[in-house]
Amino acid sequence: MASFRYGVVLVLTLVLVVFIIAAPTADWSRAIALGLSGGSLVVVVLTSAARPAARRDRSLALGGATLVFLLLTAVGVVPDGLAAFLLVAASGTLLVQLSLGTTRLIRDRGVTLQAVAGALAVYLLLGLVFAWVMAVVAGLSSAPYFAQGTDGTLSKRLYFSYTVLTTTGFGDLSAGTAVARALAVLEMVFGQIYLVTVIGVLVGSFAGRGRRPAGPG
Repeated sequence: MASFRYGVVLVLTLVLVVFIIAAPTADWSRAIALGLSGGSLVVVVLTSAARPAARRDRSLALGGATLVFLLLTAVGVVPDGLAAFLLVAASGTLLVQLSLGTTRLIRDRGVTLQAVAGALAVYLLLGLVFAWVMAVVAGLSSAPYFAQGTDGTLSKRLYFSYTVLTTTGFGDLSAGTAVARALAVLEMVFGQIYLVTVIGVLVGSFAGRGRRPAGPG
């Protein structure tokens, strides 16, 4: 039976976010980030509602590919551009698979703790995806992405992404172009709507299940 271990995915995703922000830019750090992303995707596939044989085959293929690219990235064989693409592909695929899996879990079993964990992991992944979009926009623009006169590193862009997603806004980094400001507004609106609707409703429903009175007898 599908076990939907989204609590594990949430922990791995949180570790990935903190690691990318805190770690220096190097081959070994990109390798670890890729390993965390691939590991999360393996957990989602391995505990999904697909047939056992399909789950096993897909998880083995993903795990093997992740291990190979992790080792190649760690020793510097994989170019920086390809390593970045692999991270983007892993994060985007994880976001889609996790969203579909969480939706199916809620439909089949109602709001469970694993469903809440899955929804929270999706929220964290949104910040990652917006950071990747920032990198693409910065690469295509001739003007600095930030008003401070820099495009920033992956660490800074991810840090900025979460300050926008959570509407914290420390002010040390700010969008410097019209496209960057539009992207920031989109992320703020999307993040707040997701928190109020999806997370708020799921947490409220899960808490309500624990307060329901027992039936007669």
